[in-house]
Amino acid sequence: MLYHAYEMTHAALSPMRAAAQFSRETLQNPLNPFAASYGARATAAAFEMFISATRRYGKPEFGLATTLVDGVETPVVEEITQRLPFGDLLHFRRDTPAAARRNDPKLLIVAPMSGHYATLLRGTVAAMLPTHDVYITDWTDARDIPLAEGSFGLDDYVDYLIKFCETLGADGTRPAVLAVCQPGVPMMVASALMSARGDAFRPSSIALMGSPVDTAINPKQPNELATSNPLSWFENNVVTTVPWPNKGFMRRVYPGFLQLSGFMTMNFERHMDAHVSQFHNLTQGDGESAESHNKFYDEYNAVMDLSADFYLETIERVFQKRLLAQNAYEYRGRRIDMGAVTDTAYMTIEGEKDDITGLGQTEAALGLLSNLPDAQKLHYVQEGVGHYGVFNGRRWRGEIQPRLAAFIAAHRAAPAKPRVSKG
Repeated sequence: MLYHAYEMTHAALSPMRAAAQFSRETLQNPLNPFAASYGARATAAAFEMFISATRRYGKPEFGLATTLVDGVETPVVEEITQRLPFGDLLHFRRDTPAAARRNDPKLLIVAPMSGHYATLLRGTVAAMLPTHDVYITDWTDARDIPLAEGSFGLDDYVDYLIKFCETLGADGTRPAVLAVCQPGVPMMVASALMSARGDAFRPSSIALMGSPVDTAINPKQPNELATSNPLSWFENNVVTTVPWPNKGFMRRVYPGFLQLSGFMTMNFERHMDAHVSQFHNLTQGDGESAESHNKFYDEYNAVMDLSADFYLETIERVFQKRLLAQNAYEYRGRRIDMGAVTDTAYMTIEGEKDDITGLGQTEAALGLLSNLPDAQKLHYVQEGVGHYGVFNGRRWRGEIQPRLAAFIAAHRAAPAKPRVSKG
């Protein structure tokens, strides 16, 4: 009933939200002789805060219409290269012959399936576009997936990553992969499977950013939450079914609004301060600061539901049992051997102040790659950034991205031929 209660509350607030919108517009109307008074500005600001707190946030747009290629402004066309029930492969095609002739590395950015949409990586995509042929995993909100499409667990997630690599490598190219946060473990599993089979489309390089590979190292609040309760607690308390009339009616999910509540609780004081500042900005007419706040929270508040199978298996395998870190991870009953990876270069990237994935959790991936030469391993810690600063913001653009681009270029492979599998 949790999800139903949420939907009913949202519906019940709709008339009040409409009244608040009308009142705000009346107070701000230029024909209102009191519009410039402090009382009118403060009341309008309060109405604006109520509207923002109670409205539904839809999936944002990437909005990357152009990029610079060799200093020339180049149109960017978003196109879906591959459609699958639980997620699409989205391509940012740079639409000029000059860009196509550059033959830049193909890069698959694996967005986290952790509550937010792939658009959270807008800044990541924008920074890579000038010198890379960029694709991204665009995961689908589970509430919009009919029950007839079946279940989606962690092994299915691995299958999707392999399919996307196969699509990018259809021309014989070995793509580069950038996995941000959550997909670190499933991407490593996919890498081991492709390497063991000798797939020609296995990645030439993989970069893991803020990924929880070994959550026993320097655990943070999400790690502690995942390990402080048995799996049954999560299943009984945070998993629910999608209500009618959504397309995913009766699908078991971990609702996005619960994930958002968790995000907010982790940094409650910071979010409270931001909203108090927003009220003052609106009252004082600081449109630029107010717009910056709205832009961030329009993205931050846009959340999606996760398949319950995927969510629960991630809690159990990655956080509670740490199976990959202990060389005990199984994919569809088959033990995963990270020693199978011998020619896919790995880079791990961490933020010094990351309060979600502790320092060392991502670097642990390199220790699992027992047969990968040291020359194909690289670790980098960015000073002064938290979790989101690893893939967005000034230091991402100025310090991390250049190192990542150099790593991809250094380990770019020639079109591969299938290897003979050892079984």
